Amino acid sequence: MKPRFSLDLARPSRRHWLGYLLLAPAVLLIGLIIVYPLIVSVDISFQNVNIARLDQPRRPFTTANYERLFTSADFWNAAWVTLKLVIIVSVFCFLLGLGTALLVNNKFKGRSLARLLVALPWAVPEVIAVVIFAWMFDSSFGLMNWIFIKLGFIDTTVNWFSSPAAAFMVVCMTMIWKGYPFVSIMMLAGLQSIPEDFYNAARVDGANTWQRLVNITIPSLMPVLGVTLVLVMLWVFRDFSIIYVLTGGGPLKATQTLSIMTYEQAFGFFKMGYASAIGVVTLIICVIASRLMIGRAPDNI
Repeated sequence: MKPRFSLDLARPSRRHWLGYLLLAPAVLLIGLIIVYPLIVSVDISFQNVNIARLDQPRRPFTTANYERLFTSADFWNAAWVTLKLVIIVSVFCFLLGLGTALLVNNKFKGRSLARLLVALPWAVPEVIAVVIFAWMFDSSFGLMNWIFIKLGFIDTTVNWFSSPAAAFMVVCMTMIWKGYPFVSIMMLAGLQSIPEDFYNAARVDGANTWQRLVNITIPSLMPVLGVTLVLVMLWVFRDFSIIYVLTGGGPLKATQTLSIMTYEQAFGFFKMGYASAIGVVTLIICVIASRLMIGRAPDNI
Protein backbone atom coordinates (compact mmCIF):
# COMPACT_ATOMS: atom_id res chain seq x y z
CA MET A 1 0.00 0.00 0.00
CA LYS A 2 1.40 3.36 -1.00
CA PRO A 3 1.48 6.08 1.64
CA ARG A 4 -1.13 8.76 1.22
CA PHE A 5 1.33 11.56 1.89
CA SER A 6 4.97 11.88 0.83
CA LEU A 7 7.11 14.96 0.96
CA ASP A 8 8.83 14.85 -2.41
CA LEU A 9 11.23 17.79 -2.29
CA ALA A 10 12.43 17.02 -5.81
CA ARG A 11 9.16 18.19 -7.30
CA PRO A 12 9.41 21.71 -8.78
CA SER A 13 6.42 22.92 -6.77
CA ARG A 14 8.08 21.88 -3.49
CA ARG A 15 11.73 22.73 -4.06
CA HIS A 16 11.44 25.93 -2.05
CA TRP A 17 10.63 23.81 1.03
CA LEU A 18 14.12 22.35 0.85
CA GLY A 19 15.59 25.82 1.28
CA TYR A 20 13.34 26.49 4.27
CA LEU A 21 14.34 23.19 5.89
CA LEU A 22 18.04 23.92 5.41
CA LEU A 23 17.69 27.42 6.85
CA ALA A 24 15.55 26.39 9.80
CA PRO A 25 18.44 25.28 12.13
CA ALA A 26 20.36 28.51 11.52
CA VAL A 27 17.24 30.62 12.08
CA LEU A 28 16.46 28.81 15.33
CA LEU A 29 20.06 29.20 16.50
CA ILE A 30 20.04 32.94 15.74
CA GLY A 31 16.77 33.27 17.57
CA LEU A 32 18.18 31.53 20.66
CA ILE A 33 21.51 33.35 20.90
CA ILE A 34 20.59 36.80 19.53
CA VAL A 35 16.87 37.55 19.39
CA TYR A 36 15.86 36.05 22.75
CA PRO A 37 18.65 37.72 24.79
CA LEU A 38 17.86 41.00 23.04
CA ILE A 39 14.19 40.78 24.02
CA VAL A 40 15.15 39.90 27.59
CA SER A 41 17.58 42.85 27.75
CA VAL A 42 14.94 45.30 26.55
CA ASP A 43 12.49 43.90 29.10
CA ILE A 44 15.02 44.12 31.96
CA SER A 45 15.89 47.70 31.03
CA PHE A 46 12.36 48.71 32.08
CA GLN A 47 12.69 47.04 35.48
CA ASN A 48 14.61 47.86 38.64
CA VAL A 49 16.74 44.70 38.54
CA ASN A 50 20.08 44.23 40.29
CA ILE A 51 20.89 40.60 39.46
CA ALA A 52 18.79 39.17 36.64
CA ARG A 53 17.38 35.68 37.09
CA LEU A 54 15.00 33.92 34.76
CA ASP A 55 13.08 32.31 37.61
CA GLN A 56 12.40 35.51 39.53
CA PRO A 57 9.03 37.31 39.20
CA ARG A 58 8.85 40.27 36.87
CA ARG A 59 9.40 43.63 38.53
CA PRO A 60 7.00 46.58 37.93
CA PHE A 61 7.42 48.56 34.73
CA THR A 62 9.53 51.71 35.17
CA THR A 63 11.51 54.18 33.10
CA ALA A 64 13.80 55.08 36.00
CA ASN A 65 16.81 53.45 34.33
CA TYR A 66 16.50 55.62 31.24
CA GLU A 67 15.82 58.75 33.30
CA ARG A 68 18.95 58.07 35.32
CA LEU A 69 20.89 57.28 32.16
CA PHE A 70 20.16 60.50 30.28
CA THR A 71 20.89 62.63 33.34
CA SER A 72 24.15 60.85 34.13
CA ALA A 73 27.41 62.67 33.48
CA ASP A 74 29.19 59.32 33.26
CA PHE A 75 26.96 58.23 30.37
CA TRP A 76 27.59 61.39 28.34
CA ASN A 77 31.33 61.13 29.07
CA ALA A 78 31.33 57.51 27.86
CA ALA A 79 29.37 58.52 24.76
CA TRP A 80 31.89 61.31 24.03
CA VAL A 81 34.86 58.95 24.53
CA THR A 82 33.21 56.39 22.24
CA LEU A 83 32.58 59.01 19.55
CA LYS A 84 36.18 60.24 19.67
CA LEU A 85 37.50 56.70 19.51
CA VAL A 86 35.27 55.79 16.56
CA ILE A 87 36.29 58.86 14.54
CA ILE A 88 40.04 58.67 15.22
CA VAL A 89 40.41 54.92 14.79
CA SER A 90 38.19 54.77 11.69
CA VAL A 91 40.01 57.63 9.94
CA PHE A 92 43.50 56.26 10.57
CA CYS A 93 42.44 52.70 9.77
CA PHE A 94 41.17 53.89 6.41
CA LEU A 95 44.26 55.94 5.64
CA LEU A 96 46.65 53.13 6.56
CA GLY A 97 44.45 50.44 5.02
CA LEU A 98 44.07 52.25 1.70
CA GLY A 99 47.77 53.16 1.59
CA THR A 100 48.97 49.61 2.26
CA ALA A 101 46.42 48.19 -0.19
CA LEU A 102 47.67 50.51 -2.94
CA LEU A 103 51.24 49.50 -2.08
CA VAL A 104 50.78 45.71 -2.13
CA ASN A 105 48.55 45.91 -5.19
CA ASN A 106 51.60 46.83 -7.29
CA LYS A 107 53.79 44.16 -8.81
CA PHE A 108 57.20 43.91 -7.10
CA LYS A 109 59.52 41.27 -5.77
CA GLY A 110 58.34 39.97 -2.41
CA ARG A 111 54.73 41.10 -2.87
CA SER A 112 53.35 37.90 -1.33
CA LEU A 113 55.47 38.39 1.79
CA ALA A 114 54.39 42.03 2.02
CA ARG A 115 50.73 41.04 1.82
CA LEU A 116 51.29 38.49 4.57
CA LEU A 117 52.92 41.10 6.82
CA VAL A 118 50.10 43.56 6.18
CA ALA A 119 47.45 41.01 7.21
CA LEU A 120 49.43 39.69 10.19
CA PRO A 121 48.06 42.09 12.87
CA TRP A 122 44.51 41.14 11.94
CA ALA A 123 45.29 37.47 12.66
CA VAL A 124 46.77 38.22 16.09
CA PRO A 125 44.22 37.71 18.92
CA GLU A 126 43.17 40.95 20.57
CA VAL A 127 44.44 39.95 24.01
CA ILE A 128 47.90 39.18 22.63
CA ALA A 129 47.94 42.52 20.79
CA VAL A 130 47.06 44.26 24.06
CA VAL A 131 49.88 42.47 25.91
CA ILE A 132 52.34 43.55 23.22
CA PHE A 133 51.31 47.21 23.41
CA ALA A 134 51.17 47.12 27.22
CA TRP A 135 54.81 46.00 27.21
CA MET A 136 55.80 48.58 24.61
CA PHE A 137 54.33 51.44 26.68
CA ASP A 138 55.32 50.12 30.11
CA SER A 139 56.65 52.94 32.30
CA SER A 140 59.56 50.89 33.72
CA PHE A 141 60.96 48.82 30.85
CA GLY A 142 58.79 49.72 27.86
CA LEU A 143 60.20 49.98 24.35
CA MET A 144 58.67 53.39 23.59
CA ASN A 145 60.23 55.08 26.63
CA TRP A 146 63.63 53.64 25.68
CA ILE A 147 63.33 54.86 22.09
CA PHE A 148 62.20 58.36 23.09
CA ILE A 149 65.00 58.68 25.65
CA LYS A 150 67.61 57.54 23.10
CA LEU A 151 66.29 60.06 20.57
CA GLY A 152 66.32 62.84 23.16
CA PHE A 153 62.58 63.50 23.04
CA ILE A 154 62.19 62.93 26.80
CA ASP A 155 64.57 62.98 29.78
CA THR A 156 62.76 60.54 32.02
CA THR A 157 60.30 57.70 31.59
CA VAL A 158 56.64 58.51 30.98
CA ASN A 159 53.86 56.65 32.75
CA TRP A 160 51.59 56.30 29.76
CA PHE A 161 48.67 54.75 31.64
CA SER A 162 48.49 57.42 34.36
CA SER A 163 47.77 60.32 32.02
CA PRO A 164 44.25 60.45 30.50
CA ALA A 165 45.47 61.83 27.17
CA ALA A 166 48.38 59.37 26.91
CA ALA A 167 46.20 56.38 27.85
CA PHE A 168 43.62 57.35 25.23
CA MET A 169 46.39 57.66 22.63
CA VAL A 170 47.71 54.18 23.48
CA VAL A 171 44.22 52.69 23.12
CA CYS A 172 43.81 54.40 19.74
CA MET A 173 47.18 53.13 18.51
CA THR A 174 46.39 49.58 19.60
CA MET A 175 43.02 49.56 17.87
CA ILE A 176 44.45 51.14 14.71
CA TRP A 177 47.22 48.53 14.55
CA LYS A 178 44.67 45.77 15.08
CA GLY A 179 42.03 47.10 12.69
CA TYR A 180 43.79 48.55 9.64
CA PRO A 181 44.67 45.14 8.08
CA PHE A 182 40.94 44.40 7.67
CA VAL A 183 40.52 47.64 5.74
CA SER A 184 43.62 46.84 3.70
CA ILE A 185 42.28 43.40 2.74
CA MET A 186 38.90 44.84 1.73
CA MET A 187 40.52 47.63 -0.28
CA LEU A 188 42.89 45.18 -1.97
CA ALA A 189 39.94 43.05 -3.06
CA GLY A 190 38.26 46.15 -4.45
CA LEU A 191 41.41 47.28 -6.26
CA GLN A 192 41.80 43.94 -7.99
CA SER A 193 38.24 44.21 -9.33
CA ILE A 194 38.96 47.49 -11.15
CA PRO A 195 39.62 46.81 -14.87
CA GLU A 196 43.14 47.64 -15.96
CA ASP A 197 41.70 49.20 -19.13
CA PHE A 198 40.54 52.18 -17.06
CA TYR A 199 44.11 52.99 -16.04
CA ASN A 200 45.50 52.39 -19.53
CA ALA A 201 42.97 54.80 -21.02
CA ALA A 202 43.80 57.38 -18.35
CA ARG A 203 47.54 57.08 -19.09
CA VAL A 204 46.84 57.62 -22.78
CA ASP A 205 44.90 60.77 -21.89
CA GLY A 206 47.89 62.02 -19.89
CA ALA A 207 46.51 61.51 -16.35
CA ASN A 208 49.15 61.38 -13.63
CA THR A 209 49.16 59.09 -10.58
CA TRP A 210 47.15 61.46 -8.38
CA GLN A 211 44.53 62.03 -11.07
CA ARG A 212 44.12 58.29 -11.60
CA LEU A 213 43.71 57.81 -7.86
CA VAL A 214 41.09 60.54 -7.47
CA ASN A 215 39.14 59.95 -10.69
CA ILE A 216 39.34 56.16 -11.07
CA THR A 217 40.47 54.35 -7.93
CA ILE A 218 38.47 56.16 -5.25
CA PRO A 219 35.15 56.27 -7.19
CA SER A 220 35.50 52.59 -8.09
CA LEU A 221 36.13 51.70 -4.45
CA MET A 222 33.14 53.60 -3.06
CA PRO A 223 30.89 50.51 -2.68
CA VAL A 224 33.66 48.68 -0.80
CA LEU A 225 34.48 51.80 1.21
CA GLY A 226 30.88 52.10 2.35
CA VAL A 227 30.60 48.54 3.61
CA THR A 228 34.04 48.64 5.23
CA LEU A 229 33.27 51.93 6.96
CA VAL A 230 30.15 50.45 8.55
CA LEU A 231 31.99 47.31 9.72
CA VAL A 232 34.97 49.20 11.15
CA MET A 233 32.85 51.75 12.98
CA LEU A 234 30.66 49.03 14.49
CA TRP A 235 33.77 47.09 15.56
CA VAL A 236 35.27 50.15 17.27
CA PHE A 237 31.92 51.06 18.79
CA ARG A 238 31.40 47.70 20.49
CA ASP A 239 35.01 46.63 21.16
CA PHE A 240 35.56 45.65 24.76
CA SER A 241 38.60 43.42 25.21
CA ILE A 242 41.29 45.86 24.00
CA ILE A 243 40.17 48.70 26.25
CA TYR A 244 39.35 46.56 29.26
CA VAL A 245 42.63 44.63 29.29
CA LEU A 246 44.77 47.68 28.45
CA THR A 247 43.33 50.38 30.73
CA GLY A 248 40.10 49.06 32.27
CA GLY A 249 38.42 52.31 31.23
CA GLY A 250 40.80 54.54 33.19
CA PRO A 251 42.50 56.66 34.17
CA LEU A 252 39.72 58.99 35.37
CA LYS A 253 37.34 57.31 32.89
CA ALA A 254 39.36 58.73 29.99
CA THR A 255 38.97 55.47 28.04
CA GLN A 256 35.58 54.38 29.38
CA THR A 257 33.40 53.66 26.36
CA LEU A 258 29.75 52.62 26.38
CA SER A 259 30.70 48.94 26.25
CA ILE A 260 33.03 49.32 29.25
CA MET A 261 30.35 51.24 31.15
CA THR A 262 27.79 48.52 30.40
CA TYR A 263 30.12 45.82 31.75
CA GLU A 264 30.95 47.78 34.89
CA GLN A 265 27.31 48.48 35.72
CA ALA A 266 26.26 44.87 35.07
CA PHE A 267 29.12 42.88 36.61
CA GLY A 268 30.87 45.48 38.77
CA PHE A 269 27.95 47.16 40.52
CA PHE A 270 25.35 44.47 39.67
CA LYS A 271 22.88 47.00 38.26
CA MET A 272 21.71 44.84 35.37
CA GLY A 273 18.57 46.83 34.70
CA TYR A 274 20.60 50.01 34.32
CA ALA A 275 23.25 48.17 32.28
CA SER A 276 20.54 46.82 29.99
CA ALA A 277 19.32 50.37 29.41
CA ILE A 278 22.84 51.40 28.39
CA GLY A 279 23.04 48.41 26.06
CA VAL A 280 19.69 49.21 24.45
CA VAL A 281 20.68 52.83 23.85
CA THR A 282 24.01 51.68 22.42
CA LEU A 283 22.20 49.29 20.07
CA ILE A 284 19.86 52.03 18.88
CA ILE A 285 22.80 54.35 18.19
CA CYS A 286 24.58 51.62 16.19
CA VAL A 287 21.45 50.84 14.15
CA ILE A 288 20.80 54.52 13.34
CA ALA A 289 24.43 55.18 12.44
CA SER A 290 24.60 52.09 10.22
CA ARG A 291 21.34 52.98 8.50
CA LEU A 292 22.49 56.52 7.80
CA MET A 293 25.83 55.39 6.38
CA ILE A 294 24.32 52.63 4.25
CA GLY A 295 21.58 54.97 3.07
CA ARG A 296 24.19 57.44 1.81
CA ALA A 297 26.24 54.74 0.10
CA PRO A 298 26.00 54.05 -3.65
CA ASP A 299 23.10 51.95 -4.88
CA ASN A 300 25.39 49.07 -5.80
CA ILE A 301 26.76 48.72 -2.27
